[in-house]
Amino acid sequence: MATVFDVAKYILEQKGEMTVMKLQKLVYYSQSWSLVWQEAPLFENEIQAWANGPVTVDLYDVHKGLFKINATTLTYGDSERLTPIEKEAIDKVVAHYGEHTAQWLSDLTHLERPWKKARERGCVSDGEFCREQVSLADIHEYYSGL
Repeated sequence: MATVFDVAKYILEQKGEMTVMKLQKLVYYSQSWSLVWQEAPLFENEIQAWANGPVTVDLYDVHKGLFKINATTLTYGDSERLTPIEKEAIDKVVAHYGEHTAQWLSDLTHLERPWKKARERGCVSDGEFCREQVSLADIHEYYSGL
């Protein structure tokens, strides 16, 4: 199975440099739609419901302190570990969500049930830090209904 780093590397190779917040959201949506289309996760790394939307902590730990990132500065990951079907799913996500700003994507995740449910489970208010996991079951249920 691929890792979040493999997915992030592939996104950066396809889209070029972007903010780390935007990369986090594109990784999240890639995971979400893979759960719907393939009925399987792209990666096993946990996604948490942070104040600015879903964040994969393992990826965050690698780019912490950066504002922008590209395929060269992300030293982890190998896009060749992704299958053609996984790449096709990521390509669709990037085509649909990739032209939007990081803030627009963050705002969108705040409207969607998986992030909200995790925040509710964590009993946190808007803007507060939260380490509650966004569950794959919640993601699959929500996006399957769209």
